[in-house]
Amino acid sequence: MAPRWISGVEVLNFVSFLRLQQLTVHLQKHSECLVELERACRSGRKVEALCRDFEQQRVCYLPFNIFLLRPLHRLLHYKLILERLCKHYPPTHDDFRDCRAGLADISEMVVQLQGTMMKMENFQKLLELKKDLTGIENLVIPGREFIRLGCLSKLSGKGLQQRMFFLFSDSLVYTSRGMTPSNQFKVHGQLPLYGMTIRESEEEWGVPHSFTLFGQRQSVVVAASCASEMERWVEDIRMAIDLAEQSSSPETDLLSTSLSDNKLSEDGGAEVESEEELCGSRSSLERQGHRGNTTVHVCWHRNTSVSMVDFSVAVENQLSGNLLRKFKNSNGWQKLWVVFTNFSLFFYKSHQDDYPLASLPLLGYSVTVPSESGEHPQGLCLQAPL
Repeated sequence: MAPRWISGVEVLNFVSFLRLQQLTVHLQKHSECLVELERACRSGRKVEALCRDFEQQRVCYLPFNIFLLRPLHRLLHYKLILERLCKHYPPTHDDFRDCRAGLADISEMVVQLQGTMMKMENFQKLLELKKDLTGIENLVIPGREFIRLGCLSKLSGKGLQQRMFFLFSDSLVYTSRGMTPSNQFKVHGQLPLYGMTIRESEEEWGVPHSFTLFGQRQSVVVAASCASEMERWVEDIRMAIDLAEQSSSPETDLLSTSLSDNKLSEDGGAEVESEEELCGSRSSLERQGHRGNTTVHVCWHRNTSVSMVDFSVAVENQLSGNLLRKFKNSNGWQKLWVVFTNFSLFFYKSHQDDYPLASLPLLGYSVTVPSESGEHPQGLCLQAPL
């Protein structure tokens, strides 16, 4: 059934239940469930197949293990609703005092669970990326943190080539999209962050928004799609380098990969792509399979990036309700139940439907007020990326 975000009155009724300390203990056990599910998938093919089959169904509109985090995410949503109610109600309103008391209670719970929440979200993201990457064997290990993923153009002997980069707390991995049943990204190489330096190099290479990464074993020149994207990448990479310098050593191992060390250190050897891979990288997002709608694939096609901070903020902002939808060249409006979550709009005929009719990933989109006559006066226009 389509998810439904509850009203402020329902939140107030639920807050009395939140005061029970047992709920905090219960939610902390969600991390154990996530770990046990991953362990069961690794040790039993039957469990792994069941999870994979469920994710292929239309009812599973998000990665399966995200649903295990929803009780924690819901706390953040309740807190946001109560904050809005406290701003909306004047101090003389009958519900103002109760809203303030409820907000204090739930804020205390969120603080208590903040550490658990951050660890679980990072663990879930590493597990999700593990499915999207091929060529890495030990991605999910204690202490590794995901920081940012997205598209950058890598300068090689063939010129600029589109690559998907994954920034972790200990290394920067670059990949290209291959032709596998789930459209995984194939690892081409990686750069340890310990000892890395970074330098802007637009003038040196004559490439807009470019910068050079100097690693222990190799150097890589990359270019972002725009100045703001470059700024985000440079800021996060520098932050990750500082963290790696504090927590790592020069002997820190690379991620285990199926590529030989020789190919990792030679720019040409790891860059060869088959014609099938090149054709696959040009496929449109709409022609992808079920996993073609994941954040990684959306970033690939929209030539953008997203950080772990963005993911954390996104779970706090989830909405659902009836909206009228009209395409740019269509005449009439269509009333749909719309769910906003995970950087996407999911469209249902009604809130009782089991799965969405369609989805619209919003990464790279811009929001404006309609300017043409005849548009809905309270409408918004979603502008697709160029």
